[in-house]
Amino acid sequence: MTARLALGSPAPAFAGLQGVDGLQHGLADYAAAKALAIIFWCNHCPYVQAYEDRIKALQQELGPKGLQVVAINSNDAAAYPEDSFAGMEARAKARGFNFPYLRDESQQAAREFGALRTPHIFLFDAERKLAYLGRVDDNYADPGLVKRQELREAVDDILEGRPVRTPETFAIGCTIKWKA
Repeated sequence: MTARLALGSPAPAFAGLQGVDGLQHGLADYAAAKALAIIFWCNHCPYVQAYEDRIKALQQELGPKGLQVVAINSNDAAAYPEDSFAGMEARAKARGFNFPYLRDESQQAAREFGALRTPHIFLFDAERKLAYLGRVDDNYADPGLVKRQELREAVDDILEGRPVRTPETFAIGCTIKWKA
């Protein structure tokens, strides 16, 4: 694994990741997005499951304004069968994901980003410079108790052309399950 991507760094140019939509995806596919949230994701993690509806709502609300969410699953599917590609397809369909859900079978994308957790958010501006890194908000367990929506604030800042107020927070979640 390489070091975590630093704020201001360019987005790693991932390519050829299989999506649950049957297509191959890469960074270039999202060139039109004003804000690009790459979120390292999986099926089995309770933190990810707690955030599914919030991420779908964020994409639905801010997608028309220029946000594109992309979820990438890099977990070792041999050790965690629920995170297999078939599991991803089933979860995306059952939960109605409105964002691309991609399989990083080689774990190369996770290494290039320096992703550590699921969910782990890397938010890039229109120039594809890392503008925010961290978590979705300050209370994964209960949406009603959220006081700070750091990802939402960062996306709003980017879409409004402002510097991101809080460029980094501590990502909370399950660790990425690396292959042996």
